[in-house]
Amino acid sequence: MTLSILIWLPLVVAVFGAILGAKVAPKLAVLGSLAALGIAISFVVRFESGQDTLQFVTNESWISELGISYKLGVDGLNVVLLLLTTFLFALATIFANLREWDRPGLFYFHLGLAQTAVLGAFCAQDLILFVAFFDLMLIPFYFLTGIWGCGDREQRVRGTQKLVIYTLVGSLLMLVAAVATGVLASQQHDTDLTFALSALQELPLSEGSQQWIFLCFAAAFLVKMPAFPLHGWLPDGYKAMPLPALAVFSGVLSKVAAYGFLRIVLPVFPDASVHFQELLLLIALASILYGSAMAFSAQNVRLVVAYSSVAQMGFITLGIFALNEDGAQGALLQMVNHGLVTVPLFFIVALLASRAGGSEELKDMGGIAFRAPVLATLFLIVSLATLAMPGSANFAGEFLILLGVFDAKPAFAFFAALGVALAAVYMLRAFIRSMHNRVNPSADSREITFRDLGVLVPSVVVIVALALYPQFGLSKSEATTKAAVAQVQAKTGQLTAETSSQASEEHTP
Repeated sequence: MTLSILIWLPLVVAVFGAILGAKVAPKLAVLGSLAALGIAISFVVRFESGQDTLQFVTNESWISELGISYKLGVDGLNVVLLLLTTFLFALATIFANLREWDRPGLFYFHLGLAQTAVLGAFCAQDLILFVAFFDLMLIPFYFLTGIWGCGDREQRVRGTQKLVIYTLVGSLLMLVAAVATGVLASQQHDTDLTFALSALQELPLSEGSQQWIFLCFAAAFLVKMPAFPLHGWLPDGYKAMPLPALAVFSGVLSKVAAYGFLRIVLPVFPDASVHFQELLLLIALASILYGSAMAFSAQNVRLVVAYSSVAQMGFITLGIFALNEDGAQGALLQMVNHGLVTVPLFFIVALLASRAGGSEELKDMGGIAFRAPVLATLFLIVSLATLAMPGSANFAGEFLILLGVFDAKPAFAFFAALGVALAAVYMLRAFIRSMHNRVNPSADSREITFRDLGVLVPSVVVIVALALYPQFGLSKSEATTKAAVAQVQAKTGQLTAETSSQASEEHTP
């Protein structure tokens, strides 16, 4: 079974659903998402840990005159992310089936297209192919937000415009940078034009070329995460998206951007990665502190989760640009952890709003736990995982990240540790104000239904399982992570040796 089946199956099923009509589309979308999950599980089962080479490779010439290939592959960097993507899209599709949607055939078509784009981006081993899938991700969310979004028409238009403008500018910068990478690599090494990532790693660019290309890629990825200060689209965009779409957008699409740093930027532009290490660490630190402060002050529970994502993506960026194995492995584990807690949190937002007369404001909630202990328990488990309680997989991820950063830049690790404490403040605040305190007169305190339990319980079970055995992801990513950071570590070691040599010469009489 090839990776192409996994990638294109959600879109093919979505097309059939759109053709067959409104009654069939929702159920067909669920079957398609579960089938994709089953295929992803088969790849994880067959994956051979301990290897740093690609497995299940598909490599066909696509546009031979331009050196573009249809190359797909799986290794330790993306195998668990593929499983995460199919699992979260399956949950989101099932959750969407519990609600009514205008023109459901078209709605589930865009959801299937989004899943295909994300899976393609994770599997792509050609730079232009990655850019194509990365840009394709924007299209379905443009329509999902503009047509089925929350709020009035003006709010949806404003959220959609900001989302498109920010991400489109970043995508255009990345396209220019990708084309320049292939062209300059072929010119500087006098070889045929190629965009295969494995080939580009063997054709290093000059340091000056790497630096401006690095900045273009970084801008595109930081916008998509989003990271401070390139997050301007977030408040309007997140408030306008329908919750099933927002859950996978925050839980999965932001991981494609972080994955891009590990897959493309560090191996292909090692000199620039070292040169701009402190800049990216500063951006990561600012995202942690800013996101935590905004999550603490936000009155809308959806924005609490949104800004907490900014802080968590800051931690992931911090781990990546520690430029060592511990940080990178912690970042990968945290990508999975964040996706697993973010999606159920947004589902809980929908359940809370339905009990507060449709309002997502914390002031309209309160006292729900008295008559909804099961919902309160599930919310508490997810909240404790978000704030990285010892014993949770989030704790293991953040511990590895801080360990890597302490080894590389101790000062950054000290301030980043403040974000761990701030996470406890904003998540416990949101939990207590929505579930406890005095019963709000407008709040309907009722227990979660069995239908909604069917969506939330699987995600909570996986959160607990990964907390008990975080080695599931770490063992599969170890070898590939070492290879991904090998060149930047060599560059860092070279600079350290040169600095030590210069210092020794200066003190020699």
